[in-house]
Amino acid sequence: MYEIFLKLLEKKGVTVYKVSKSTGIAGSTFTDWKNGRSTPKQDKLQKIADYFGVTVDYLMNGITDNDSEHYYTNEETREIAQEIFENPDLKSLFHAARDIPPEKLRAHITFIKSLKEQEDKHNDEGC
Repeated sequence: MYEIFLKLLEKKGVTVYKVSKSTGIAGSTFTDWKNGRSTPKQDKLQKIADYFGVTVDYLMNGITDNDSEHYYTNEETREIAQEIFENPDLKSLFHAARDIPPEKLRAHITFIKSLKEQEDKHNDEGC
């Protein structure tokens, strides 16, 4: 697992420190895995897999479905998921929206669209 983790670090151009900060997994935990003092638990594996946009299966054994590292079924979904992942405000908005009943969610969407239209109009007027 750790070898695959190292390859993902290199491929994505990130450090163990950055993964640690983003996932909430202590840096010492990564050191313990590297040195064989402990093995990763499922919850931590999932956090790392989510961080890199791969499956836990890929993280554990390097096997992907159809030799593809893409977890998502289409490109648009992958791009949206990556954007949410990289933008803390969008991530927060997404998580908040998950618990809102559908009728209230639609009201919030309408409100946000209205704010966006007002902002666009304001910008078009050169203000």
